[in-house]
Amino acid sequence: MNFSFHIAAVEDRARAGTFETPHGRVATPAFMAVGTLGTVKALDPVELEAMGAQMILANAYHLHLRPGDALIKELGGLHLFMGWSGPILTDSGGFQVFSLASLRTVDEDGVEFRSHIDGSSRRFTPESVMRIERNLGADVIMQFDHVIPGQSDEPAARDASERSVRWLARCARELRRLSDEEAAPAQVLFPIVQGGIHESLRREAAEAIRSSSDWSGFGIGGLSVGEAKADMYRILEVVDDALPRERPRYLMGVGFPEDLVEGVRRGIDLFDCVAPTRMGRNGAAFTADGRINIKRAEFRTDTRPLDEECECAACRRFTRAYIRHLFVADEILGHRLLSLHNVHFLVRLMATARNMVRAGTFGGWSRDWLARYHSRLTIPA
Repeated sequence: MNFSFHIAAVEDRARAGTFETPHGRVATPAFMAVGTLGTVKALDPVELEAMGAQMILANAYHLHLRPGDALIKELGGLHLFMGWSGPILTDSGGFQVFSLASLRTVDEDGVEFRSHIDGSSRRFTPESVMRIERNLGADVIMQFDHVIPGQSDEPAARDASERSVRWLARCARELRRLSDEEAAPAQVLFPIVQGGIHESLRREAAEAIRSSSDWSGFGIGGLSVGEAKADMYRILEVVDDALPRERPRYLMGVGFPEDLVEGVRRGIDLFDCVAPTRMGRNGAAFTADGRINIKRAEFRTDTRPLDEECECAACRRFTRAYIRHLFVADEILGHRLLSLHNVHFLVRLMATARNMVRAGTFGGWSRDWLARYHSRLTIPA
């Protein structure tokens, strides 16, 4: 098989396993760095590989608009285009399209929207998105789904969730047609469980999806989009119970350190988020003792690394004082160093979580880790 998932160890809901893909093996749980436009902002693929990053994410919406999915296919596919030989997952662009708000119109067939780049009129349907993701050539491709705000009421959440299930069937049919039409690199389609913060809707969506096919993995969408963290954690427990345990679960768009640990505690295997690089460009750094804002005056003479327990290049070579100076002087190296550190922090955090699950000590470690992380007042970034 081109794709498979093997669970090596389980501790309560937490799992450590291996997700096999045509472009390599992913030890789980794992954080996937986000390369929206075919690049993890400010970082070289060689740096990502050196820090232990295994799989990265790119976005179908953005790459369709620029430089164009057909061009990427012509140039050999996304792996060759961006110089990354490991596994890639592409998001369908559902979140990006629905976040356009006043610039889009939804109907049962798809979504009409205007490009955020030039204002041109575009239309996404489940079928067109499959063609885009087929052109890009990622290992794992996500269905086109209907995303809504986290605090949406039950009727709105039901409408979006049920539409997402109907669109999933269309995505699967189109992908089968494309696969029959031409030989191409192996890909698997992950469905997305929607339903907002409503437990019954999440269960219904999970049951409808799992009964429709033998999926290689499952996405969990519509979280970390405005709802309270307690609601997100509650829904993860519901979905954990509703999905088959022998397949990987991917929590979409979640990437704060505490949420990764809490997610692993609730059966999540894969995560992604733009937070580490976006926050890094704004001066925020993850540490084992909480988040710091390196631009604050208190770090002007601080000769410690960003995190004394971190082994990334930024922490091995530079002080907080120097990195603060780079931000104050608006030097681009500061943005690069914090982006590198933050991605490394999450990649290594998940490597530690894997080891703890395998050792049977994840429960105690996660409680201690979260207590330490929350013990100091987190300084706003």
